[in-house]
Amino acid sequence: MDFSLMIGGMLVIGRYQSETVGLEWLLLYGCIGWILYHAGASYLNFYGSWRVFSLLRELTHVALIWFIAFSCVALTALLLFDDETHVRDVILPWGVVVATGMLSYRSLVRLFLHRLRELGINNHNVAIVGCGPSAERLKKGFESAPWMGFRVVGQFDKSQVANGASETLDVQEMIHLAHSGQIDRTYVTWEMSREADIRQLIEALADTTVSLYLIPDLLVSDLMYSRVEPINDVITVSIYDTPVYGPTGSLKRIEDIVLSLAILGIVSLPMLVIALAVKLTSPGPVLFKQTRYGLDGRPIRVYKFRTMKVMEDGDVVTQATRSDKRLTPVGGFLRRTSLDELPQFINVLQGRMSIVGPRPHAVAHNEQYRGLIHGYMLRHKVKPGITGWAQINGWRGETDTLEKMQKRVELDHDYIRHWSLAFDLKIILLTVFRGFVDKNAY
Repeated sequence: MDFSLMIGGMLVIGRYQSETVGLEWLLLYGCIGWILYHAGASYLNFYGSWRVFSLLRELTHVALIWFIAFSCVALTALLLFDDETHVRDVILPWGVVVATGMLSYRSLVRLFLHRLRELGINNHNVAIVGCGPSAERLKKGFESAPWMGFRVVGQFDKSQVANGASETLDVQEMIHLAHSGQIDRTYVTWEMSREADIRQLIEALADTTVSLYLIPDLLVSDLMYSRVEPINDVITVSIYDTPVYGPTGSLKRIEDIVLSLAILGIVSLPMLVIALAVKLTSPGPVLFKQTRYGLDGRPIRVYKFRTMKVMEDGDVVTQATRSDKRLTPVGGFLRRTSLDELPQFINVLQGRMSIVGPRPHAVAHNEQYRGLIHGYMLRHKVKPGITGWAQINGWRGETDTLEKMQKRVELDHDYIRHWSLAFDLKIILLTVFRGFVDKNAY
């Protein structure tokens, strides 16, 4: 949105000043403004979650960053043209239009989200572990700022009643709620002297999709190298979290929609041919629909061209093996070339999947491996993908040994830790050149 305002605003101003400056200069100014603004916003972690910024703080940051970027553009124009009227007639109106647009749409979005959260929509359930001063400040912070959309489900500690806090619940109950999907975020406020308890809690929550944050005490807060998030002046450090949230999540969603529409436009005719081949060579439906885990471990329905004579989607799902007798006449070819995955671009448009992300596994396989591989469920902190970092590195197909699945999960975690749009595009390009056909695809 910011980029559209900067480029679009410059073009609108330029339409009425066509004799003053050429189109190439207008685009140059717009791009310089965007680059400088983007750099400042990234430095202040402005593309993180909007939930943790008050509206006033957000608008103040936007105004400050844009003033600096605008001033640099104006100085550039003055040095290039040495003409104050050029700055006055083109750059100044553009700066005012962009600033007004950015502040206005952010205010409207905030008001809309605030209303939704008052209605109980777009809220996150939060658990606070501990009962010290940090825990109390954090709880009061959440309760005093309902616009953040965080609902505290309770405070938890190692005992039913701790430090005189009669409302404190046992931490085992919180772990149970996390496993049942009733908690979205957990904030741990224990002192670092309780390292054993913290490690035990981290281990227990590794088998969930809960975002876990550690609130460090004063002695170690400066020694932590991790992404921090302020909640009303209480500093929290993420342990388990997703890189795709807030504006960054919107950017990835835009990427998915644009690329999926483009790809479906290209492959629509081949998909029709494949559908006819599947239908004419074996009895049964064209599409195979299977329940798998999506974002935060929620069940989704994933589409594939049917490649087998069976339609397994229950507690027992047998993985495909080399020369599998269950394959249809065209099934082997479709699986070897990954053409059976093309209908998943529809899943991407539906918002269930992403083009790039950890490959989704059948529910039966998820339940099998989550108890065998530490941190297995953390791969669901992002949407599953059609292609992924593990797949282009050769870790796809049958996982007939535990080590193969462990390597796949390791690369999935690596992708989540280092996610960026550039990383996504790199994986997509590598998929084009080496990801469709693989010795392990059968």
